[in-house]
Amino acid sequence: PQPEPGAIVCRVAPSFLRFGNSQIHVANSEKELLERLVSYVVRNHYPEHEKDWFHVLCRRTALLMCDWMRLGFVHGVMNTDNMSILGLTIDYGPYGWLEGYDPSWTPNTTDAEMRRYCYGNQPEIALWNLARLAESLLPLYEKTFLEEGLGIYAQTYDAAMRKALAAKLGVTALSQPGDEELVSDLFKLLAEAETDWTIFWRKLAQVEASADEAQLLAPLAPAFYTELADGHRAAIAAWLRRYLARAQPEAPHRAERMNQVNPKYVPRNYLAQQAIDAIAERADNSFLERLMKVLERPYDEQPENEEFAARRPEWARTRPGCSALSCSS
Repeated sequence: PQPEPGAIVCRVAPSFLRFGNSQIHVANSEKELLERLVSYVVRNHYPEHEKDWFHVLCRRTALLMCDWMRLGFVHGVMNTDNMSILGLTIDYGPYGWLEGYDPSWTPNTTDAEMRRYCYGNQPEIALWNLARLAESLLPLYEKTFLEEGLGIYAQTYDAAMRKALAAKLGVTALSQPGDEELVSDLFKLLAEAETDWTIFWRKLAQVEASADEAQLLAPLAPAFYTELADGHRAAIAAWLRRYLARAQPEAPHRAERMNQVNPKYVPRNYLAQQAIDAIAERADNSFLERLMKVLERPYDEQPENEEFAARRPEWARTRPGCSALSCSS
């Protein structure tokens, strides 16, 4: 611990109204205030969806969860007071980006035991939060209407995630026999050895058919944090051959299409910590300014900025600020 320069942080959003703003009025039996709040929300943020604004919110939240999941973003504190009434990402304190693929990973130190808000739970937690919001709206809306909204969330998320995974794999749709197994088998393989989520998907676009196992796996080498056991190498190689056979009919421009949806650069926590260190220790903003410029074009190659696309270095594995954060970080 040591003294560091302070900072004033300004959060910007079209609105900071949350699901919890409705819950508190119901808890206090304040129906009139609830009506005024909902009227304000509809008038200012859903003027074209007065009758079905809750359905629109459910759909937006589903698409938001799809984006979080496809990109490996982990919010960290998904209680109802951190869920936007507009379906936006707000109030991420102990957030993080997946390094090695792990559905149970959380960047939140206070969630380390229960892992309620871990990466893999996010879609379900969002639905749970929408259900709590629906309960708070029961004094104003029919139960059937609210239940329809929750159904819209589930349908929208499922469809969007299937579309997103297809795009990440470089295929038009996951609609052929064997596609479900292809995806589920991939996730099992990613979890069995520490595999960088962002790098794996980006490098998958470079994999080409080869009878030689080493040559087949070579593009993916930067994604692995440890040396692969022989059995795991063989399993990944076997999966890659299945994948390439599946993607072969859509091979033209496959890499180009995949690079449009699989980012090369994400704001990894260890990069953010390096920016903080440079400012705190040397009053040097140059690292932060350069990082921000890189992140303006996350899908572009930017060969001059290759170091920002590297997997997490070993020194950052357990360092505070790089591995986990508290709610007030």
